[in-house]
Amino acid sequence: MILAGDVGGTKTLIALMNTEGDRLTTVEEWSFPSRDYDGLEAVIRAAIGDRTLDLSGACFGVAGPVVDGRSNATNLPWIIDSRQLAKTLKIPSVGLLNDLEAMAHSIDQLPDDELLTLNAGTVNSKGNRALIAAGTGLGQALIFHDGARYHPSASEGGHCDFAPDTDEEIRLLQFLRNELGHVSWERIVSGMGMTNLYRFVVADQQATEPDWITEQFKSENAGVVITRSALEHTFEPCVAAMRLFVRLYGAEAGNLALKVMATGGVYIGGGIGPKVLPYLQEGGFMDRFIAKGRYQSILANIPVKLILNPKSALLGAAHHASQFA
Repeated sequence: MILAGDVGGTKTLIALMNTEGDRLTTVEEWSFPSRDYDGLEAVIRAAIGDRTLDLSGACFGVAGPVVDGRSNATNLPWIIDSRQLAKTLKIPSVGLLNDLEAMAHSIDQLPDDELLTLNAGTVNSKGNRALIAAGTGLGQALIFHDGARYHPSASEGGHCDFAPDTDEEIRLLQFLRNELGHVSWERIVSGMGMTNLYRFVVADQQATEPDWITEQFKSENAGVVITRSALEHTFEPCVAAMRLFVRLYGAEAGNLALKVMATGGVYIGGGIGPKVLPYLQEGGFMDRFIAKGRYQSILANIPVKLILNPKSALLGAAHHASQFA
């Protein structure tokens, strides 16, 4: 029996799985609003109660940096310690991974119908891969090939400096720098980024926000409201913000592809991508992915695939645990 988890800024998924070879079968699964709890141990207690489980392994992916088995979650006021978790679960050790590193472990476990091709390219079977995922924050992972197999490596690249490439994006940088000081890619390509882009577009276009959307912002998550309006084309600044979001998502995905030299493919994870698929397929994403000057032909030949499975990080954490069970 494997206990696995995906700890995000918005929700935490927990699952008990049986393992047989490389095959994982879910026995029980839970989803909890992360901010309703004071830590991962409280979530685990809510899931399994007082039961004593005969676990062969456990692993959790967390949205934040993991150093020496310990993580301060980036968008959540939790400190997670793998040694304390091992004591709580009464097992020798617990795996604690950055959530994108966990997600990277799922890639080869996903069936073809859970991967949607945005750019066919030409796969180099021994080339490195890259993974980027916009959700509550912006996660990135490097996936290196050693000649025999892939090795995911965590990254905090989403917190690198945002680099504008157009006059509009220069104005965006100035707009956010006045508020935030440092402007990272996560401040733009993420759930919070969607809201920042919308606010910028409204100000840049000197648009008047209609009362109906102002009322929706009071009762719903702003990113959800903006996305819905963009998909339904009910308020033009929402459409403009979404198209800007997609272009910048493609730009940073292309940056990551170059840094990793990801000839084995770039994978797009996270919860936002599948929800805004019509915009991803419009062309702006790939246009900016490829637009790297002298390296345009290399980027155009890199396969790009969207992960459709919303539980890929959970699956990856379980798969990683099963390798050491």
